[in-house]
Amino acid sequence: MVNNLDNLLEKLQLNTRLSSQDIPGLDLYMDQVIQLFENKYEQTKRTTDEKILTKTMINNYSKGKLFFPIKNKKYSPEHVMLIDLIYEMKTILAIRDIKTTLESLNQQMMEETLDLGPLYESFIKLSGSNLERFTEDSKKMVREVDAGQLDDSYLNQVLLVLSFVNMSNYYRRAAEALVDEIADIEAKKD
Repeated sequence: MVNNLDNLLEKLQLNTRLSSQDIPGLDLYMDQVIQLFENKYEQTKRTTDEKILTKTMINNYSKGKLFFPIKNKKYSPEHVMLIDLIYEMKTILAIRDIKTTLESLNQQMMEETLDLGPLYESFIKLSGSNLERFTEDSKKMVREVDAGQLDDSYLNQVLLVLSFVNMSNYYRRAAEALVDEIADIEAKKD
């Protein structure tokens, strides 16, 4: 099953990231932001009709104050970085958790006391390390499933699905606990 895992990981294109170099150094209109994301993440879509980013999504992020206000209907490189971070978080966290996580960051952006670039670069670098860790952990899970008592390929796949979901739940719960800590810290500031 390890060979199948290697093929699966290759197919998933997990190393696809929107790097700082991919983000133009000038402000973009919404359609340009959408096109940038569609072009970069096209290979990561599960189905061909899946949308990476839509006008409705961006408008909802804006109305929900997930990123600081835009100017003249244009999105700065920092907006694009924030939209990418939101894109990353939205599959796991509730919108209110994303807002809580990014609220202070957005405030600092509006006050011009934060350069988002270094944080974004650290995230990109950490993503690479996380992918390496995930790949090794996934291979270890496959070996454990293969060494188990089940001789049925389908049942082994079900067991592997359950293991991935179980690990995902652990990480989600840890992320939610950190969001709660952020909320507590911000509440104490007020």
